[in-house]
Formats: sequence, structure tokens, C-alpha cells
Amino acid sequence: MSQDKQVAFVTGGNRGIGYELVKQLALKGFKVILASRDPKMGHEAVEKLKESGLDVSFVMLDVDDQESIRQAAITVSEKYGRLDVLINNAGVYLNVNEKLLTMDPSVLEKTMRTNFFGAYLVIHSFIPLMEKQGYGRIINVSSGYGAMREMAQQGVGAYKLSKLSLNGLTQLVSAEVKGDIKINAVCPGWVSTDMGGPSAPRTPKQAAESILWLATIGPEGPNGGFFRDGKRIDW
Repeated sequence: MSQDKQVAFVTGGNRGIGYELVKQLALKGFKVILASRDPKMGHEAVEKLKESGLDVSFVMLDVDDQESIRQAAITVSEKYGRLDVLINNAGVYLNVNEKLLTMDPSVLEKTMRTNFFGAYLVIHSFIPLMEKQGYGRIINVSSGYGAMREMAQQGVGAYKLSKLSLNGLTQLVSAEVKGDIKINAVCPGWVSTDMGGPSAPRTPKQAAESILWLATIGPEGPNGGFFRDGKRIDW
């Protein structure tokens, strides 16, 4: 197995934007690990991509399960010995318009566990592989809903808070990393997926393109930024 290929890891890679990210990274010549908590769907997605001759493999990872994340990191370390690109794409969108103060608190807990703590724990477990080689690109799939100004409007509270926290995490980690390791957050826009619904104006392919440029930025590229369509946006 040639180890000169860069290795990319995508959480929630079995459908929607995640699946498209896996596909596009493989087309760019990456060895891509598609991570999903559902082994059946994960394996099916990988087989479909392999039929197109793409270098893709499956690793079971449930971002809600710390042990599952730890095991996935061990697997990647043992099998590949490196990680160049990490995309935190897995996420949930549970409350649509309930008020924070009247919704069941478990909705907020579940949303934070997946969208914030999941991403944090994945970074925490996988970043040693990047530190070992002094190189890495981490991309957090966030949302414009996570911008501070969105907190002034009621609605979608659990999701907004989870993405606000993810944005804060992006900035904090960017201040801590050493070497050529960069972490950025991206708003993919409103995308036609299971989460976004059929009336969304953007395709997963468009969303993936708006994210993927950050996977291959050079050492002079941004670190600790928030982007939409390649342009910096306000926190």
C-alpha cells in the first residue's frame, strides 16, 4: 500500500454533504476514510464509491460515543499511520422552532452532544496523528445559524447554540495548534439533503466544493476562520 497518498477522514460520510465530501476527496487523490455510526449504510456507501475506482474505506464511528471515537483513532493510526485532513461533518438538527425555555432539555443535550462534544472529541482523539507529522487540515462543518447575531432571534435554539459552540471551539483550537495545522469552520449554505429538505437551493456537490478548498490550502492559508463559498464571514 503506497503511503505517500494523503489520508482524509470524514464523519457522517454515508449520506448528504458527507458522502459528497468523501467522493470529491477521493477524486482529488486522497485515500479517504468514510466514518459512519451505521455500519450497514457505511459499507454500502463505500462499495458504491469503490465501484467508481475510488480509494475509500469504512470505519465505524459514532460521535455520541467516546469509546467509539477512541477506537476509530486507534484503527486509523494502526492502518494508515497518518491523517492529513479531518472533516467534522456529522451533525443533528432536532428542534425546528421550539423555544429553548419550553423545549425538552434533552433536545439541547442531544444536539450539543453530537454537534459540539462529538466534534471536540474527534479532534481531541485524532489531532495527535497530525501533530506527529506537523501537518493537518481540520474543517468543522458549521452553519450561519451559529453566528452570534443569530442568537438575538428566537427559534432553532438548540441547533444555534451547538454551532455557536463549534465556532468557538474552532477559534480556541486554532490558537493552540502548532506547526502547519489549520482548523476552520464552514457554512455550507442551505443544502438539499435529508437534513436540509427537498426545497433547499444548493446541491451537496456545491456544498462540498465550498468546503473542500480548505482541505488543500498551503501553509499561508487561513487558520481559525469562518467561511461561506470561500469568503470569510463574521462570527
